Amino acid sequence: MQTKIRFISMLVIALACSLCNARADADADTSFHQTLSPYFSVDTTADDLEPFVLEATDVHAIVNGVIADVTVTQTYRNGGTRPIHARYVFPASTRAAVHGLTIQVGQQRVVAQIKERMQAKQEFERAAASGKTASLLEQQRPNVFTMSVSNILPGDHVSVVLSYSELLVPTDGVYQFVYPTVVGPRYAGAGGNPEGRVATVHMHEGDAPDSAFSLQAEVSTGVPLYELKSPTHAVEVTRTAPSLARVRLSRARADGYAANRDFVLEYRLRGVQIESGLLLYQGPTENQFLLLVQPPVRVEPAVIAQREYVFVLDVSGSMFGFPLDTAKRLISDLISQLRPSDSFNVLLFSGDSRLWHAQSQPASARNVASALAFIDAQNSGGGTELSAALQTVAALPRSEHVSRSVVVLTDGYIAQERAAFELISKHLRDTNVFAFGIGSSVNRYLIEGIARAGQGEPFVVTEPSEAQAVAQRFRRYIEAPVLTEVSVRFSGFDAYDVEPTAQPDLFAQRPIVVLGKWRGAPQGEITVVGRTSAGPFEKRVKVTPSSARPEHAALPQLWARSRIARLEDWNAESSDSAVERQVTALGLQYSLLTPYTSFIAVLEQVRTSEPATLVDQPLALPLGVSEIGAGEYEVGAEPPLSWLVMLGALGVCVSTWARRRRAGALDV
Repeated sequence: MQTKIRFISMLVIALACSLCNARADADADTSFHQTLSPYFSVDTTADDLEPFVLEATDVHAIVNGVIADVTVTQTYRNGGTRPIHARYVFPASTRAAVHGLTIQVGQQRVVAQIKERMQAKQEFERAAASGKTASLLEQQRPNVFTMSVSNILPGDHVSVVLSYSELLVPTDGVYQFVYPTVVGPRYAGAGGNPEGRVATVHMHEGDAPDSAFSLQAEVSTGVPLYELKSPTHAVEVTRTAPSLARVRLSRARADGYAANRDFVLEYRLRGVQIESGLLLYQGPTENQFLLLVQPPVRVEPAVIAQREYVFVLDVSGSMFGFPLDTAKRLISDLISQLRPSDSFNVLLFSGDSRLWHAQSQPASARNVASALAFIDAQNSGGGTELSAALQTVAALPRSEHVSRSVVVLTDGYIAQERAAFELISKHLRDTNVFAFGIGSSVNRYLIEGIARAGQGEPFVVTEPSEAQAVAQRFRRYIEAPVLTEVSVRFSGFDAYDVEPTAQPDLFAQRPIVVLGKWRGAPQGEITVVGRTSAGPFEKRVKVTPSSARPEHAALPQLWARSRIARLEDWNAESSDSAVERQVTALGLQYSLLTPYTSFIAVLEQVRTSEPATLVDQPLALPLGVSEIGAGEYEVGAEPPLSWLVMLGALGVCVSTWARRRRAGALDV
């Protein structure tokens, strides 16, 4: 009996030590912003914890042709008894050109100014320290922003209004407006994150914030609308004319909390038309243009070249559950439809990479079954080392005269996007790289950036029911390119600073997009040439004064955003300091939010002398993302995984004790 008691006592002591160590580790680092993974909020009635303060978010989008102008109004409220500083991390579209910010407290309203990031931050800190209410908008990455508001007094309602524009480019006749609502957790890599931290405060899985979320959009196309729907949310649609519609989130909210997944609005034009033509804007100091050219009709080639596909599947912890299950079904569908003359390989990656074969294998029935078994046996876990996986792909042996395509399937929850873009642009230049984003709130910056760098196309699957249709669209897409060897020529039209600098091959039925500046009179001609499966292609567009209109005033910001994206994503020809100088100059000139420029607004009235409490506004976890995939917990909240490990150890100990007792090894 004494041996039994000693054994159980030792077990209890070991368990207590484990708990104490876990608490000590937590207490050793109480900084909320030392990790990219989210913490979870803990409900408490402690007197020293002020209530979270984001009261409401209202989104109003006006879609006019191919340009969307979006206004986001966030209302903060201090329901406590002390002044507070509020900080809120939130997402935006990867194509957003953020060009305006205002702050209003009561009847006082201030329009923010764009300044170099460090200068803006210092001004904000001085204003906060002196008791003034101020707002600071910073870009953490192109689709993740941080809003800080200082000195919100008890009872205050503070409204912060954000304005941005973006270009909507259709694919296969489908226009898509996306408003991201939540920032997913980002894995920074085993060696830390050299690109800046994105700390986010998340709630428990299944919990929804108290803050309200509303969204409405006005769509004006100029051509009759054929179809308008949201595949992600329940919406109410009001048609006011054949080419005009108003959309708002359904009041019934039958689909649950609205702000835990991307809002997606899709529409088509009657006759499967797409917007094409030339838009001009004449500004006070410079002029911009936007050219959209309808692509040629897809012609299936008589002979399709031999093809090789490398499927790169993310099996990290954030893919746990719906994302990985959906990705497995998607990749299974893609591999099963390969032609016998095709070859393929599979690479699974998380913290490390695992290849199915050292080199690609023929797409025989036996090999397809083997690859699917390899994929199906894999569970999620670990970090998301995408760059290492892409390096492995770049080193794979390759057959001559075989067209290679790389297909990356991931939720994109990593922080080192630029490293992946640069690797693709440097080492996979002769490869088409396609990206599938899997999840309700994927990192679209990564997904779209991979496609741009790899001259491919992004695909996003927000829920399991979409997987089969997206796979079919991808197969149609890669059967044969629509247009290759694309170039743009200018005759009698003095164009310069053209974006993109070179046109990639066109795989999808989407317009050719050219942004740039022009000098002199609006005259001359722009010609787009290329090659289809049926032969040469040429499209001529006349430049006329009637193309220049005041309503095209968003073109300068859209041009600057396009250039900034190229500089940030995969510019391998300039040093980081050179890129920083160029991006900073563009941000200041065009009043745009960038990694190196921020918006600052200060109400000059000193409103308090009392020290303020810092409050971080928590986000809901993205729909379908589990707490296991999020990776971190708030100080004082023990990770469920630790409990499972300790319970497992307890079970082993009890089992061992029972066996020893049966064997007579313990005193009774």
